Amino acid sequence: MSWTGKPVHRERIALNAFDPPEAAHKAVVAALRDDVQRRLTYTVGKDNADASPRDWFVATALATRDRLVPCWLASTKRNYREDRRRVYYLSLEFLIGRLLIDTLTNLGLTEAMRDALAELGVDLDMLRALEPDAALGNGGLGRLAACFMDSMATLEIAAMGYGIRYDHGLFRQTLKDGWQHEYPEDWLSFGNSWQFPRPEITYDVGFFGHVESSRLADGMLAHVWRPGETIVAVAYDTPVVGWRGKHVNTLRLWSARAPDALRLDAFNQGDHVGAQSEQARAEAISKVLYPSDSTPAGQELRLRQEYFFASASLQDLIRRHLRQTGDIHRLAEKVAIQLNDTHPAIGVAELMRLLVDVHGVEWKEAWRITQATFSYTNHTLLPEALETWPVQLMERLLPRHMQIIYLINAMHLDALREKGASDPATLSSVSLIDERNGRHVRMGHLAFLGSHKVNGVSALHSALVKETVFKDFHRLYPDRIVNKTNGVTFRRWLLEANPPLSRLLADTIGAGVFDEPERLIELEKFADDVEFQNRFAAAKRENKTRLATTIFERVGVGVDPAALFDAQIKRIHEYKRQLLNVLEAVALYQDIIAQPAREFAPRVKIFAGKAAASYHQAKLIIKLANDVAKVVNADPATRGLLKIVFLPNYNVSLAETIIPAADLSEQISTAGMEASGTGNMKFALNGALTIGTLDGANVEIRERVGDENIFIFGLTAQEVEACRAKGIDARETIAASPRLAEALRAIAAGVFSPDDPHRYAQLVDTLTYYDHFLVAKDFDAYWEAQRRVDARWRDQKAWRRSSILNTARVAWFSSDRTIREYAQEIWNVAV
Repeated sequence: MSWTGKPVHRERIALNAFDPPEAAHKAVVAALRDDVQRRLTYTVGKDNADASPRDWFVATALATRDRLVPCWLASTKRNYREDRRRVYYLSLEFLIGRLLIDTLTNLGLTEAMRDALAELGVDLDMLRALEPDAALGNGGLGRLAACFMDSMATLEIAAMGYGIRYDHGLFRQTLKDGWQHEYPEDWLSFGNSWQFPRPEITYDVGFFGHVESSRLADGMLAHVWRPGETIVAVAYDTPVVGWRGKHVNTLRLWSARAPDALRLDAFNQGDHVGAQSEQARAEAISKVLYPSDSTPAGQELRLRQEYFFASASLQDLIRRHLRQTGDIHRLAEKVAIQLNDTHPAIGVAELMRLLVDVHGVEWKEAWRITQATFSYTNHTLLPEALETWPVQLMERLLPRHMQIIYLINAMHLDALREKGASDPATLSSVSLIDERNGRHVRMGHLAFLGSHKVNGVSALHSALVKETVFKDFHRLYPDRIVNKTNGVTFRRWLLEANPPLSRLLADTIGAGVFDEPERLIELEKFADDVEFQNRFAAAKRENKTRLATTIFERVGVGVDPAALFDAQIKRIHEYKRQLLNVLEAVALYQDIIAQPAREFAPRVKIFAGKAAASYHQAKLIIKLANDVAKVVNADPATRGLLKIVFLPNYNVSLAETIIPAADLSEQISTAGMEASGTGNMKFALNGALTIGTLDGANVEIRERVGDENIFIFGLTAQEVEACRAKGIDARETIAASPRLAEALRAIAAGVFSPDDPHRYAQLVDTLTYYDHFLVAKDFDAYWEAQRRVDARWRDQKAWRRSSILNTARVAWFSSDRTIREYAQEIWNVAV
């Protein structure tokens, strides 16, 4: 059902080999119907008359899960039988979204399940809307990990993802009078039909304590860590099925437990709360994603989380490796571990500890194994995202690991001195310990040094990694940094998110495009075909109508699907420059009311995204966007030419509604600060035109779609650095831009905040005197680019042509291509 409760009619998409003869289809439908009925009766414990929609969802999900288990078991047996090299993907986030339709699509059972449920009087789309999004991630980092898991299964790579099974994930965002409020995301409140608890798979993870040293019989010095606290990691498995159901991998998530759930002596003495304190302390590790680290306790919890999942994962993969080969020295031969950003970087020190202290491997050999096993993906140039931890905290929480890090660092620096690198500035730059402003362990440096390959995630980003954060490392190790431009699981973002466009693609160039995305290029020959343009526009209009319904139901704003839908949906951060978009909206609003005789292209600006709970400036930008929306949407002088909406609690499911409906994709980060982006790829795939800076993968998207089919504006990464070097006081820039100056005056004067006229004074002052993200510097270029957008929109034939060419030319941004490159050039895995 739709948000209004009305059934949604969805035509069937023919998928060639997935479409069996009618008799076979009826047999599959009958079997699925019986399986769902059986699960409802014997697992849920309900009969049809008493079953709630959620009961039907559980029964359907379990019946679907049953269909992939045989392939899952077969894939696991094949991995052992063929002694395959395994890939382990360590990520603090896996933003997998809803799994029912995703699994049915990859198994080729969507239409059969739809028919089976219809025979039971149940609508599949109603069930789809009931499934909560798995709260296992925040943004692009986690969604990329989910796409990679899908592609690894599709390419039949023996792979396993490792992460944390968060009870509440990031947070559920609500807006009260335009202000963001954070609440626990209770995604597990009704259980998780996709997971398989593995209570028999547990590992002890230690913290605190001390290290004992002793001489062995051969004179070698041995170290034994005696932890002061032990947490138990318990495994939960989720099967990840690839396209057409040929291979199934595992996402293993760890939940934290105390060794003793209840201190019975304390409980019997009347301390009923204190008796459970150890369990509460342990469970805090897997309670939420990204707890605030603004306090020492928050910092400690973040580091505990990262070590907890890294240690459990490494212990688990070593156990599996020994079961498969019996030889710890062959670990690098049979195992590839990918670190998704710096969060799991402590795994480098942990693997050294396990190899040296637990398995008795000599240090030099252990370091060779470690470097050959690990590779590291860098996702950001932002200093705050390249984690560092106070040495004092590390020494207290992980004393043995601090010893190992000291030794790795000493041997690393000694080796450089032996090679003639004696410059103190260089040695300080590449040291694992930052001695400035208090001593800190540089986790990005540890990940770099402990890996045989380090990759950026777009061509521009990889070049900047070499020139900035790892400049000296790159000079010393020139072959280590490589590029692997990100990609997206295009089947999900077409077949599942955009059925109208998927039907059109199947009808026009054949359903084989979902197996071979490079066939999208065949759409080029239809770009000037008026009939095809009309069908393409009709598919877009269907998606826009659906989004308009969602907008009205969620925020009560009516929007016209005929208007240009302009979307910026991503984490709220100053470098992503939602503020630039809001300022342009204010300036456009002022033009509309000042020039009623002028022709304007009707536009709906759509914002969505979460700000970190402690990020005041980002939360203030959310409030500003909502304040501006409140004034603009209520002003009859706009005549419906401009509407602004901020949709709360952005997640994968909301993205699946917004992206297919968007006409314009906002990718306007300060150049040189966005590593890649994957939203830009999803939008372009769904026919949205990009307005953006030459940042991240925008550079490569422009190369693919053509200059005439993208709206590029603003400073380049090199120009950004040059501007910052001259100073970031924006007073002259603002004075030279009357339109920007007037927009800032209105905001500062309280035009959009009459209840608190001074609410945005500090925000305007910051932009005026300390414009680090160069919002003011890029404003006029952005304004002019938006007017080019308006002109193209008025020429619907030209707009539709560009839209079709965007879809036709972005197949290269498939995560299947990205994973092939990782497999061949980093992991040494055959595909």
